[in-house]
Amino acid sequence: MAAVASLVKARRLAKRLERLTESYWELRYEHGQLRARVNRLDPRAAASGAGTETRRSARRDGTLPLLIVERASDSETHTCPRSMTSS
Repeated sequence: MAAVASLVKARRLAKRLERLTESYWELRYEHGQLRARVNRLDPRAAASGAGTETRRSARRDGTLPLLIVERASDSETHTCPRSMTSS
């Protein structure tokens, strides 16, 4: 019985991880699109903010620090709509 419960929990966690990963990449893409729009509207703002981006961005290999993933996981469990948790 414990093995079945563990398997169910593992599948739920895998789905949650998949959703979080998908959301991360969608947001990262949208951020890039918005940055490009801002750069077209005001090239001076793009030049002044270029140095701060490298310090705030995710790692170059596409991974996230564990703390960010944990925060996202915690916030999802507390504020996640019912429709997302019942899959």
